[in-house]
Amino acid sequence: MTWWPPMNSALMQADAVRMIGIRKKAGEPLGVTFRVEKDDLVIARILHGGMIDRQGLLHVGDIIKEVNGKDVGNNPTELQEMLKDCSGGITLKILPSYRDAPAPPQVYVRPYFDYNPANDNLIPCREAGMAFKKGDILQIVNREDPNWWQACHVVGGATGLIPSQFLEEKRKAFVPRDLDGSGILCGTIAGKKKKKMMYLTAKNAEFDRHELQIYEEVAKVPPFQRKTLVLIGAQGVGRRSLKNRLMVLQPSRFGTTIPYTSRRPRDEELDGNSYHFTSRTEMEVDVKAGRFLEHGEYDGNLYGTKIESIHEVVATGRTCILDVNPQALKVLKTAEFMPYVVFIAAPDFDTLKGMHKAVVDAGITTKQLTDVDLRKTVDESARIQRAYSHYFDLTIVNDNLDKAFETLQAAVDKLCSETQWVPVNWVY
Repeated sequence: MTWWPPMNSALMQADAVRMIGIRKKAGEPLGVTFRVEKDDLVIARILHGGMIDRQGLLHVGDIIKEVNGKDVGNNPTELQEMLKDCSGGITLKILPSYRDAPAPPQVYVRPYFDYNPANDNLIPCREAGMAFKKGDILQIVNREDPNWWQACHVVGGATGLIPSQFLEEKRKAFVPRDLDGSGILCGTIAGKKKKKMMYLTAKNAEFDRHELQIYEEVAKVPPFQRKTLVLIGAQGVGRRSLKNRLMVLQPSRFGTTIPYTSRRPRDEELDGNSYHFTSRTEMEVDVKAGRFLEHGEYDGNLYGTKIESIHEVVATGRTCILDVNPQALKVLKTAEFMPYVVFIAAPDFDTLKGMHKAVVDAGITTKQLTDVDLRKTVDESARIQRAYSHYFDLTIVNDNLDKAFETLQAAVDKLCSETQWVPVNWVY
């Protein structure tokens, strides 16, 4: 039996010390941050794609002992400055962690907020931060730090730090909620006087208006026809005109549901044409069973859209166009319906007033809307956008119906010819 002499930790540490040589230009960022651990300076983070990451000689957990023969002490800021000023060849004495670098995960997210590291007081190094806009597609390359993820834009660019889901949720939880709708927090419109909504949504009667949307994990998929096209907007912004025009021009590609009602048919009405006529008792049973996407009562009669009627349109190979209350979006944004959600926004008040006057003058409608009515449309449009914008794939300001239709048609056509980023739970 072979006997080995006991080795003390000092001998093991001396044996483990390595000398690493790197080259850099003065002022060039290394792409590395440090932390203090037991009075040592340890590599806390290596930015994906940075100089240190590309060279592959250092790893998270390595202890830095000396730079060019000088002891580094235990101040991370001083070490950063020392390395920043160095140029040419740099020799580092390290105690390696020997930890294998994890394989970069293929995780992609769509943020629902704008971010600029220059305005962030919490980020450990502003120069290492990465700015992005709401709706960008980002690849998350490292999520080991609970507060700061490393990410890059899918369309190109260097890797940088962004706030993690956990950090941003925590930060937003401390932001005072904006009750007048001026906009800090998505989905926080509220008020003492709440208008009673006509429609109630299946499985979602009490809609969570204060849900925080930070990042949505997405996946890239080949072109495909969406099951549903959902048009959202305030009353009077032209959703019905856009829906009807799509169905008239391409009846083999687009269809829509026929609503159910408990009111009695008028003399000229046929069942299954404009409405499916049924009894109030039967509708109430179906509502209780969750068979309606949304339902409501008007003038003593029930009205609603059945979920199975959406599937019936999709089964014919057509996209089902839905003109629904925004509350239905929480139910619709699933793999079951795969919606493309378009928000039809109202133009400014003066433009809307001019459009309405032109319609009345042309004899298209005899319904005269007052300034109060038109302002309600503009205000309601802004309210919907604040509360539900995290569901929208596209926003079209309808200041010209022909142009709005062209934009809508082009966007829907593109779905069948270009790759798409969709919620990851639609795929896996």
